[in-house]
Amino acid sequence: MATTNWLTASSSVFLTRPVNPRLAFASRTNQTPCRSRVSFQGSVKRRLPVVLSMTATEESGEGAVKSVLPGHGISIMVNGCSGKMGKAVIKAAHSAGVNIVPTSFGSAAEAGQTVEVFGKEITVHGPAEREKVLSSVFDKHPELIVVDYTIPSAVNDNAELYSKVGVPFVMGTTGGDRNKLYETVEEAKIYAVISPQMGKQVVAFLAAMEIMAEQFPGAFSGYSLEVMESHQASKLDASGTAKAVISCFQELGVSYDMDQIKLIRDPKQQIEMVGVPEEHVSGHAFHLYHLTSPDKTVSFEFQHNVCGRSIYAEGTVDAVLFLAKKIRLKAEQRIYNMIDVLREGNMR
Repeated sequence: MATTNWLTASSSVFLTRPVNPRLAFASRTNQTPCRSRVSFQGSVKRRLPVVLSMTATEESGEGAVKSVLPGHGISIMVNGCSGKMGKAVIKAAHSAGVNIVPTSFGSAAEAGQTVEVFGKEITVHGPAEREKVLSSVFDKHPELIVVDYTIPSAVNDNAELYSKVGVPFVMGTTGGDRNKLYETVEEAKIYAVISPQMGKQVVAFLAAMEIMAEQFPGAFSGYSLEVMESHQASKLDASGTAKAVISCFQELGVSYDMDQIKLIRDPKQQIEMVGVPEEHVSGHAFHLYHLTSPDKTVSFEFQHNVCGRSIYAEGTVDAVLFLAKKIRLKAEQRIYNMIDVLREGNMR
């Protein structure tokens, strides 16, 4: 290859190290293995094929695909519409021709407010009236799919509400009790796409990591691992994507504790040390994983950097269209993740 940028996925997603890296890690010692597996796929570990099929499945006939094209009856309700991610999803959905209902859920302090997002006025309802409002919206829009980009502490309560009313949903919010989340949806037997990572290209990278971990367990035994992740200051918890990648490295034989992840949240450090463009300090996701052999003679580095939120918003809309098709086909499987969306091969 004549250039080192051959792994670039898009103008805002990079899988190569910058030409002039400015990030230096401090050495760590006393690393101990973490036994719990963190997966972006959900609570049940599934075996992945060596080759990820990107063709349409047999059940996804041409008629089914056409029936869920934007403008064919699908409506979405975006909870968390006043947040940056919610606004990005509304913009992407509007561009794709998906109907956006003028209703959303927010905090008690936001109740009664009207939020204008890309020319659409959306009324925000508080916790006290959620069930009544959601039932009413679902009656009016029978092909409704809820998109959730709220806060981690609301994940389980929101999932219980969607399950009680019977509304299918796409959960892009991270955090909460994930095992309880899956149990709630399974018991309600509703359709849902649940994924802590909605960026399609990043999910494909994660899938490749899981395949490598499954096919070559212990391949990096004895190697040390250093992990840095940088997000906007409002993100207080460690990246779920980083945890999923680290879990793969653990299966590859690397000893590492999740609390060793180096979190960068200071804007000055993000610009000067990490190399985040100043205009994206308020919305980015930079990840770096550095492996070193026991004798320090060999090193490997994996990196994926995202500026902005469009990659997640576009993936979310694809997840909505995917889920709508599964509902119309009355698919036996009810709970999906972004790997399922990628496998379907009908992304825009």
